[in-house]
Amino acid sequence: MANPCKAYPIDPGLIPVFDRSGKANLGQVLENSSCIGTAPLVFEIEPLFRSEQHLDMNEQSRTSNRVAQRVLSRREALQLTGSIAATMIVSRHMLAVETSRKVVVWSEGTANVDPASKKVYPEDINTAIAEGLAPLKSENWQIIKASLNDPEQGLADDLLKSTRVLIWWGHKKHGEVKNELVDKIEKRVKEEGMGFIGTHSAHFSKALKKLLGTPCSWREYVDDGSSAEIIVKEPNHPICKGVSNFKLPGIERYGEPFKVPPPESVPLEGIYTKPGGTNENARMGLCWTVGKGKVFYFTPGHETYNDYYRPEVRRIFVNAVKWASS
Repeated sequence: MANPCKAYPIDPGLIPVFDRSGKANLGQVLENSSCIGTAPLVFEIEPLFRSEQHLDMNEQSRTSNRVAQRVLSRREALQLTGSIAATMIVSRHMLAVETSRKVVVWSEGTANVDPASKKVYPEDINTAIAEGLAPLKSENWQIIKASLNDPEQGLADDLLKSTRVLIWWGHKKHGEVKNELVDKIEKRVKEEGMGFIGTHSAHFSKALKKLLGTPCSWREYVDDGSSAEIIVKEPNHPICKGVSNFKLPGIERYGEPFKVPPPESVPLEGIYTKPGGTNENARMGLCWTVGKGKVFYFTPGHETYNDYYRPEVRRIFVNAVKWASS
């Protein structure tokens, strides 16, 4: 016996539609409805009983059987199919909006101007990093580029407030970044949980120094033709997923000590090989939790080397974005 308050599954392929002669003719309406490709359609039949509310319980029960078994007309089937399809489209759009995450790749806009680096990064470093984050698109990430040269220094309030992870590269224009913007970044990380990733010379950025509360300086900075091997120290760390040891044939050497707070983890270390053949160790990837947010610093990335095009480096950044957003 049909229950007037129950939601019954309806298979669109079983809804009979009759032509004027009374002959069953499923037609294009049912083809469309059966191609929706989702879980069984459900509709409540309870509203159909409102006109029968004056009947006694026995009559209402009999009426329930008749209504539950009634054949939908062609018009009703079309309306039902259209309503369901529209609801599904809207629901999917709303779900995509609600679940999308945003990573912003910020640069000071000098690597594509200076002659020595322009030939390596003709569209600036933020473009190279953003291209390497393309695999995140399949996981509903929006990848946005920003620059110091953009209005509001690339980070308008609305954009910053909706950013899940901010990647920062700077070199010569740290002092031009407004303190008000740095304060907003600090708040987004410490109080609201935004992730922050600094790379190479961004160690001297106002944002990283503000977040870590230290000078963030290295002992020395030498571009003398040194090479480096990047070593996966913590293979089970999320940032190291799918990454093996690899070599960088050229690197600007940053010498320890690095004046930062003790990191909670150092998933990546490195061994520099100097031109004379001597070696020197240094940390290449460091992680902190700062307030409610996560911070990652990656040592390589000088503007005259193609580090940000390398598949291993790109994998590290994809992993770091996921880690920093978690």
